[in-house]
Amino acid sequence: MAQNFLACDREQGFLLPPDVRDWLAPEHLAWFVLDVVDELDLSAFYREYREDGWGRAAFEPAMMVALLLYAYAIGERRSRVIERRCAEDIAFRVIAANQVPDHATIARFRVRHERALAGLFTEVLGLCAKGGMVSVGLIAVDGTKLRANASKAANRSYAQIVEEILAEAAAADARDDMAFGDRRGDELPSELADRNSRRARLRQAKARLEAEVEAAQRTHREHLRSRAELEAQRGGKLRGRKPKPPPAAVVPAARTNVTDPDSRLMRSPTGFVQGYNAQAVGTDTQVIVAAELSTDSPDARMLEPMIDAARTELQAIGIDEPPGVVVADGGYWNVPQIESVIAAGSEVLVNPDCSARPPRAEHERKLRDKRVGGLYAHMQRVIVSERGRALYGRRQPMIEPVFAQTKVVRRADAFQRRGLSACRSEWRLIAATHNLLKLWRHQPATA
Repeated sequence: MAQNFLACDREQGFLLPPDVRDWLAPEHLAWFVLDVVDELDLSAFYREYREDGWGRAAFEPAMMVALLLYAYAIGERRSRVIERRCAEDIAFRVIAANQVPDHATIARFRVRHERALAGLFTEVLGLCAKGGMVSVGLIAVDGTKLRANASKAANRSYAQIVEEILAEAAAADARDDMAFGDRRGDELPSELADRNSRRARLRQAKARLEAEVEAAQRTHREHLRSRAELEAQRGGKLRGRKPKPPPAAVVPAARTNVTDPDSRLMRSPTGFVQGYNAQAVGTDTQVIVAAELSTDSPDARMLEPMIDAARTELQAIGIDEPPGVVVADGGYWNVPQIESVIAAGSEVLVNPDCSARPPRAEHERKLRDKRVGGLYAHMQRVIVSERGRALYGRRQPMIEPVFAQTKVVRRADAFQRRGLSACRSEWRLIAATHNLLKLWRHQPATA
């Protein structure tokens, strides 16, 4: 008797036209992403295209949005790999309707719709709220360092930038003398014709450092003017020292990165990284209700801005209730910001004695106790109480797994693009797909 196997005939043609609906199981993530995109308001994407039908046909924006959401959800953000997946992967072929947008088209779509892609975070958060996954009785704030698309070796001081610009100019003159002699060349040298050349980036970095000094001087002048006006109204000098004026020129030791000038050298648990401070506010269901990007490090100045961002996002999806209890680790200890959040109607639990900073000397601890007044002692009493321990103990499982799932499981530990605005859009898209996966896994449980 012959052995019994299923037929494997690659020469067999389709007897009927293929139907992509038969390619994936009904519960597959790709179908869920397509259903979600149908519920989103994509008018911001469509407004970027001509309405008269002229010009070369573009890929359907809804398809491109679904393609990016699915790719980011499964941890694939490289445009070249997404292009390859559209030809080889069944789920990508279903989403793209058997079309294969090239990597340049995918990259340009992200650049062209940077703000609209960032806005998808609020849209997806609204769907999570409709699914009953967003509660604001207890929220947690935390941050993580994500690497920029730049190297630490690309950091230069102002003096180094000036020196390298002069060296580049001298080298260009030498090459011109060797190529043309006493004649005048008709074309620009390649290092000047190329907009992405090293010399152009050096000049941009130099101009950025100079602009930062000018902005600091302008802010200082405005502060002194407002201070003088207030003293004139009150008829006397204000108490306290005047703010220290900024330097009149760029300090030679001032540093910036010539690849991504917006990025900063930041301390992380594994050492210094050239990157950004990615902040998130999470609920007890690990849904992100606010996602922002900062160049500030450490987190001491981020508590109030993140809670304000959470309130803005919640109001945008129809939740006017302020957060009940806000929990954060010791890195967020900032007395004025804690008091401001409490004044806005939320209880705050921050352990001032639990931070990554080295322990202070006893005299420094006493100075801090005196500076914070009764808030430090009050927070100590609340943290060690039975209710405080129960609430603060929920902080870690609420927010830290969010970063583990993002940076380890989905491999989103570094940005693909450069610049604060572009990286913020990417971070919010990463957070939106995190919520999308939570919603997808929540649906079967609800059913």
